[in-house]
Amino acid sequence: MKKVSIYDTTLRDGTQGEGISFSAEDKLKVALKLDRMGIQYIEGGWPGSNPKDMEFFQRIREVKLEQATIVAFGSTRKPGGKPSEDSSIEALLKSGVKAAAIFGKSWDFHVTHALKTTLKENLRMISDTISYLKEKGLEVIYDGEHFFDGYKNNPDYAIETILAAQDAGADLICLCDTNGGSLPADVMDVVGKVISAVKIPVGIHTHNDGELAVANSLMAVRAGAVQVQGTINGLGERCGNANLCSVIPNLALKMGYQCIPKDKLEGLTELSRYVSELANVIPNSHQPYVGNSAFAHKGGIHVNAMLKHPETYEHIKPETVGNSRRVLVSELSGMSNIVYKAEELNLDIDLRRTNPETKAVLDEIKELEHKGFQFEGAEASFELLLRKAFNGYHVPFKLDTLRIIMEKREESDVYSEAIIKMKVGQEIVHTAAEGNGPVNAMDNALRKALEGFYPEIHQMQLADYKVRVLDGNAGTGALVRVLIETHDKHESWGTVGVSENIIEASWQAMVDSLEYGLYKSKKKNKEA
Repeated sequence: MKKVSIYDTTLRDGTQGEGISFSAEDKLKVALKLDRMGIQYIEGGWPGSNPKDMEFFQRIREVKLEQATIVAFGSTRKPGGKPSEDSSIEALLKSGVKAAAIFGKSWDFHVTHALKTTLKENLRMISDTISYLKEKGLEVIYDGEHFFDGYKNNPDYAIETILAAQDAGADLICLCDTNGGSLPADVMDVVGKVISAVKIPVGIHTHNDGELAVANSLMAVRAGAVQVQGTINGLGERCGNANLCSVIPNLALKMGYQCIPKDKLEGLTELSRYVSELANVIPNSHQPYVGNSAFAHKGGIHVNAMLKHPETYEHIKPETVGNSRRVLVSELSGMSNIVYKAEELNLDIDLRRTNPETKAVLDEIKELEHKGFQFEGAEASFELLLRKAFNGYHVPFKLDTLRIIMEKREESDVYSEAIIKMKVGQEIVHTAAEGNGPVNAMDNALRKALEGFYPEIHQMQLADYKVRVLDGNAGTGALVRVLIETHDKHESWGTVGVSENIIEASWQAMVDSLEYGLYKSKKKNKEA
């Protein structure tokens, strides 16, 4: 089996993405995750460019890695200078790494207009820097910046730059599509020509400005590249870098290359979400392979076929990359969606296709979604709907009346109070509570009324509250959807409410959240 090494630059190039910032501690955690995934090269940053990167390189020395090589990033010496007198190169050496990635100019336009030097001096800068680092015993990867643009403009000079790096002792030449504008066929053609012109291994580093970074990386490998540089989740400047969460499974599962140990592939989804968490960004639900929607099925015909053979609508088994299959319930659902969902949730109800109640539930779901309900993020509301449609479900409480008082005076805060009358079993409870707004007051009053009967409600905490206007043209009378996420010590669940009145929509979602939590608590107590 052919091998391709994976070079991760999440901790350097990835942090150049807008809104992305890792602390030194975060970078250590990510590096450990990457090492355990079997990533061969981990670029930690640019020593000397900032204190955070220097701290990372100092601290990573004390960490025992399983197999990865930590790489420091840097540039060729300055025009007219010496590598030994270049502060950034000395900082790289002080980082204590055994491998360095040095970038230099491959595009003659950049040499004359950005560096403001001659083409010959640029060749000397490349040669001097690599020779110096090789003398110091480092493995050196030479990144040919803007190589594809340079090759298009002046192919002879672009080749000269990489030959200078090769002759100086570089261990690998990495061709960079820095502006991200190349097309797959062109990348494959150029990489093939470069490989025929050099005697050392070639790698690829692509950006995603044409949304082709993954495709360009794969075509480079097809042409003979033996290293792919990229980032987890495609993080990076502008439109990002090649997404390793797509590159790796494509290489391993579709093209037959060995890039990370096969048994590590199932950790890919967890790695993707871990990096998103530390980067404080919302995971891309629609990201191939590792996204939450990557194996989500909504159409009834699709689900019906998948119940027979999953491969009818899945290109790989989700578990291969640590993901899981999801069946969504919506107005597009067929009977198969309901049956599948019931089995997935282990519902102890009769959902045979021949059962008329099953069809009634499906019709109700379609009608509710037509009104604006959405069960994709509110599976607890969906489960309650199913249970209420069949015999044996006990409603733990019922509302008698709810009154909300709001008072606003000039130069003062808004005062909110909710007065509630509930029936719990055979008892009537009447209470009131204040809040920082009408929804908060209503929540406080509902909990106050119920906690004496159901102490476990105290453990149920609101984790997220989202409001979406469904028809903005209706102005303040628009239909709104409220999604609530609730959690206890063990799990979290989502509920939904829809109404022209935001208080009513919030009430629907809030009642479902507590009702579902009570049902789960009661079920656990029975099982115990």
